[in-house]
Amino acid sequence: MNIDDLVAIDVHTHAEISADGHPALPQNLLAASEKYFKAHGHRLPTIPETAAYYRERRMAAVVFTVDAEHATGHPPISNEEVAQACAEHADTLIPFASVDPWRGRAGARAARRLVTEYGVRGFKFHPSLQGFSPDDRLAYPLYEVIEELGVPALFHTGQTGIGAGVAGGGGVRLKYSNPMLVDDVAVDFPELRIILAHPSFPWQDEALAVATHKPHVHIDLSGWSPKYFPPQLVRYANTLLQDKVLFGSDHPLITADRWLADFAQLDIKPEVRPKILKDNAARLLGLVKD
Repeated sequence: MNIDDLVAIDVHTHAEISADGHPALPQNLLAASEKYFKAHGHRLPTIPETAAYYRERRMAAVVFTVDAEHATGHPPISNEEVAQACAEHADTLIPFASVDPWRGRAGARAARRLVTEYGVRGFKFHPSLQGFSPDDRLAYPLYEVIEELGVPALFHTGQTGIGAGVAGGGGVRLKYSNPMLVDDVAVDFPELRIILAHPSFPWQDEALAVATHKPHVHIDLSGWSPKYFPPQLVRYANTLLQDKVLFGSDHPLITADRWLADFAQLDIKPEVRPKILKDNAARLLGLVKD
């Protein structure tokens, strides 16, 4: 991967369908997510198609699925498949994995193998979908391995479109995605690199507090069009957190094209813009020397 040639690094994209057509989410949750993002009937891109999209735009993308089988009963897309597909497009794709915290120590062993044998560069957690609180000790063996291996942990925060409008929210509990629950993780694992994903509605101020207080906590800007960003998020991105805020889209539900077009209209300082779009992520992901 030629970092100098890239115009941006998108740290938040989804593997939505496997090579054999297995979707990342159960149909009822997938339909709710499409409705929430006004993406009715959108075609789920394969990982090679995602690679082509980003390569054409001279961008890199972090790709992951979500392992939430304990809570949903739905088998995830294989982490190994994601990693191998990304390896075939290593000029533009960066593999993350997802291990359900409910897998316990077996999950921790799997995480180690995914990094050492498959080249995974980080891990995605979705507490609301996976049905766990980030500060629950059941996840600590997994965090221990991730911290030891020196790769980031990305946590969904704030409201989610998954389950929105479904009876009972499809069983998805929003409370688990309060970023303040990740503060304990940042305390107990002080060298763990953490990314709080999304503008964290309705807990934006909590996310800003954690990111300013804990040196290894970052924020990605995925899941929202930049024109809807809370003003305090823009203010902190321009100032105190300018070295810790990351471009993320939520592709394919929010495409990089749409996100970047709206970001171009956002009042971001010229010297901060390249940090958000590429430099901060390149440093965090170990693509350049810190």
